[in-house]
Amino acid sequence: MRLNTGLLLLILFIASACRKNENISTNPDARLSFSSKEILFDTIFTSIGSTVRIVKIINNNNDAVKVSEIKLAGGHTSAFGININGEQTTYKNDLVINGRDSINLFVKVSINPNANSLPFLVQDSIILKTNGNKQVIQLLAYGQNAVFINESSISTNTIWTKALPYIINGSLTLKSGTVLTIQPGTKIYFHKDAGLNIEGNLIVNGSITEPVLFCSDRLESIYIDEPGQWKGIFLKRTGQGLIKNAIIKNASVGITSDSLSLNSNPKLILSNSIIKNMQVAAYIGYHSELLAFNNLMYNCGNYLIYAVGGGNYNLKQNTFAGYNLNFPRKTASLSFTDYLSANVYHKLQVDLTNNIIWGSLVNELDIQQKTVANLQLNLSHNLIRSTNNAYNGNGNILNIDPSFIHQEQYNFEPAANSSARKKGADLTADPYFSTYLNKDIMENERFYPSTLGSYEK
Repeated sequence: MRLNTGLLLLILFIASACRKNENISTNPDARLSFSSKEILFDTIFTSIGSTVRIVKIINNNNDAVKVSEIKLAGGHTSAFGININGEQTTYKNDLVINGRDSINLFVKVSINPNANSLPFLVQDSIILKTNGNKQVIQLLAYGQNAVFINESSISTNTIWTKALPYIINGSLTLKSGTVLTIQPGTKIYFHKDAGLNIEGNLIVNGSITEPVLFCSDRLESIYIDEPGQWKGIFLKRTGQGLIKNAIIKNASVGITSDSLSLNSNPKLILSNSIIKNMQVAAYIGYHSELLAFNNLMYNCGNYLIYAVGGGNYNLKQNTFAGYNLNFPRKTASLSFTDYLSANVYHKLQVDLTNNIIWGSLVNELDIQQKTVANLQLNLSHNLIRSTNNAYNGNGNILNIDPSFIHQEQYNFEPAANSSARKKGADLTADPYFSTYLNKDIMENERFYPSTLGSYEK
């Protein structure tokens, strides 16, 4: 009998509590509150939807309130869309929110193309009416037109300019025998899993004030440093490249190259560029060729440079910063080997001069000769973090911190008292001195003995 009485009291208590919450107040002072009174979307490309933002509508009153009207002011013509309690709609009436309870309202935006070339502002609002009170949540988004390229190829010589950004969806292939020239300030955005395949000749002519940008098309702040958003740039067997003053970020692999050059020109010259936030590596070469001068690479999942199956690698005055704030990396930042498989191995030539090769691991450089293929190694005047004493000598500095100004904020310029200052070999006789090595990544004139890495000052 006691048990039944207890259960009865519990049921009555629950019922009373439910009735209390469901007592709908008509008091005009019973207002709602919001987790945000304004939702701002970062730049959204026309015809591409945004991420979903959530607004919590909160009833801090003891009694329930009835929202007589929730509506998107722009209605069905609005660039914005709302979802209320799982229902995609522009209008809902008589929505009850219990006392001390809340609901989630989901907001997206998709902007239609127009004639504007510069970013433009799109606005709307969500209007809520409760007990005669009108409350408003402002919606704002910056939209921008672009050149949209869907799963396509380039078969004639083409020039891209900064007039409009380029949005690539799927794979874009530059066909053999054709040249794609990208002018300063051009921005190339890649949709999820998109990539750029180079069978012809890629020429990227950025400048210090107007670098060429390769990145994901998601520009919301939550994606700003997110790796793996697109595939990357792939130099095929017939492809070649010259990339100067570029920023390549947030892909799976920044640049992949699968062979040596088929003519007397280098497979790839990379200069004065930044490659960062890669899921796997900044650069992967399969029996390939890379000439790299004045570059900065950092925050990549496994490697900065991963070169297998031999090849030719001429790397001078680069900063390789193996700091991976988002990855539990276990491999050396720079890894070179003549070996690809039991039946595939080739001669390996590596020239590392005046670089900083540093990071969070005790070994950030790994050069291996695993087969009978020839290894030609010139390791001169680098600052290296490594326990391999074979790298000592010839002007190399081992295990002395370069004292970056602020590595946590990705400032990898050596401080004034850095051990990398004025330790570089004289490169004035280098065949690439006048074109790439006479100035640093910021186009400051370089004096010898130079500061190691990509920054002279």
